[in-house]
Amino acid sequence: MAGRKMLIGGEENQSNVEDEAHYDFDLFVIGAGSGGVRAARFSANFGAKVGICELPFHPISSEVIGGVGGTCVIRGCVPKKILVYGGAFGGELEDAKSFGWELNEKIDFNWKKLLQKKTDEIIRLNNIYKRLLSNAGVKLYEGEGRIVGPNEVQVTQIDGTKLSYSAKHILIATGSRAQRPNIPGQELAITSDEALSLEEFPKRVVILGGGYISVEFASIWRGMGANVDLCFRKELPLRGFDDEMRAAVARNLEGRGVQVHPRTTLTELVKTDRGVMARTDHGEEIEADVVLFATGRSPNTKRLNLEAVGVELDQTGAVKVDEYSRTSVPTIWAIGDVTNRMNLTPVALMEGTCFAKTVFGGQNIKPDYNYIACAVFSIPPLAVVGLSEEQAIEQANGDILVFTSSFNPMKNTISQRQEKTIMKLVVDAETDKVLGASMCGPDAPEIMQGIAIALKCGATKAQFDSTVGIHPSAAEEFVTMREASRRVPGAGKPKTNL
Repeated sequence: MAGRKMLIGGEENQSNVEDEAHYDFDLFVIGAGSGGVRAARFSANFGAKVGICELPFHPISSEVIGGVGGTCVIRGCVPKKILVYGGAFGGELEDAKSFGWELNEKIDFNWKKLLQKKTDEIIRLNNIYKRLLSNAGVKLYEGEGRIVGPNEVQVTQIDGTKLSYSAKHILIATGSRAQRPNIPGQELAITSDEALSLEEFPKRVVILGGGYISVEFASIWRGMGANVDLCFRKELPLRGFDDEMRAAVARNLEGRGVQVHPRTTLTELVKTDRGVMARTDHGEEIEADVVLFATGRSPNTKRLNLEAVGVELDQTGAVKVDEYSRTSVPTIWAIGDVTNRMNLTPVALMEGTCFAKTVFGGQNIKPDYNYIACAVFSIPPLAVVGLSEEQAIEQANGDILVFTSSFNPMKNTISQRQEKTIMKLVVDAETDKVLGASMCGPDAPEIMQGIAIALKCGATKAQFDSTVGIHPSAAEEFVTMREASRRVPGAGKPKTNL
């Protein structure tokens, strides 16, 4: 890598051949989650000498926040989706009776068996990620990293041994961790980390939070037969999503038996002989086996020594970066949740790819955050891409056309489950461009991935209309919504770049 030139933001940065020869690595990455592993592998493929550090993974304990694969593989997307599959079978078994299945024998749910399957899969993926690094020639160090200079990282191993390494570039990819509200008895609650490894299945659960993690765990545990109380501060859960979809998710939760408590927060937790008593700001007392705090996540920056070396943080503790993921220190970069830009695993992968191509591939590429689809894996799920109706109205200069479809899926007409699927397209009335799409219903994430491609390509409503649908499917509704449900004037602000 000696002597390679980088073009970043149009400015040439000539590497110093003599100085570079003294570095242990061209790149040292702190954090081996999705983004860190991607950046390390791709940088190595461009010829860089790369080191990476991560705390070791203990498959049983959730005390140590570590493991190659990061939050997504170890304590996030993957294990949670496995539990979502498990929880979904509860409703599926009920619906199966209407399709001729005679379930005469008592059906039991074995929580421990599911947890073991989940753990086996995490261990498998953890080993795959390690092999990916090894095959790319990346040197893995198991320990906690901190930055002690613009070109120096110190790694503290589990036995306390401290090792120092120099690098031309340092990449921070340490992600985020669950945070706890400061209320009396907060130590009696768990976070999503512990929720994925509970030894005993909780028959009574209280969840605090209105984000996707709280909604997903409410669906998981209720689907497995637990009594679930969900408390959140707003009128509806999932702040930031389309209001119509938020309302649909709330209805579906209630329809499946979740006790929903809007405009409610917890004020105190008290240990009792039968579990934990959760007290609300409305004077309610709800007894539970488990209380889950799902009240947001904080960037993992506290133990990195960043401010001491001049790396600027924002008020949330996130690393400030420019459009190329570079921090206030020219040799130090950051990607993923630790930057608090768009906290999604595929986004961290994109940022890691762009970093490697820019710094070591000479391609000068910055991440593109337009039309990134995402999903909430509630039961049934919600998926969206582009602008919500509210965002489109706020950002549009002209009128917005809103197309909606609400229907009972064919499967539900047989099973008699009263749970509608809702779809929506938000369209610029002047250009006919589709600005956003959303869906709440079975298979929504699988359907929305294809819709995201269309929106990324700038599809118009006319192009949606001219596309022949797959029949019979729910997805065909996206190409058969002919009449607008409403026309809404924009707020008069400049149009979005989307």
